Amino acid sequence: MQTKERNKAWNWLLVLPYAAMLWVPFYNTSEPTLWGFPFFYWYQLLWVLICSGVIALVHWMTKP
Repeated sequence: MQTKERNKAWNWLLVLPYAAMLWVPFYNTSEPTLWGFPFFYWYQLLWVLICSGVIALVHWMTKP
């Protein structure tokens, strides 16, 4: 029973990308730029990659 509860705890990592993208005033700016892209755009693109990693990690840690 303890391993099942521990596996459910990994699901809380899925809140991290959700919260980071909901906090719009943090990334609603054009500076700093990265390769000509404003911060607003490359921050969101970075979270696409991070979110993929988080989802993969949670999947591997919670599969039976």
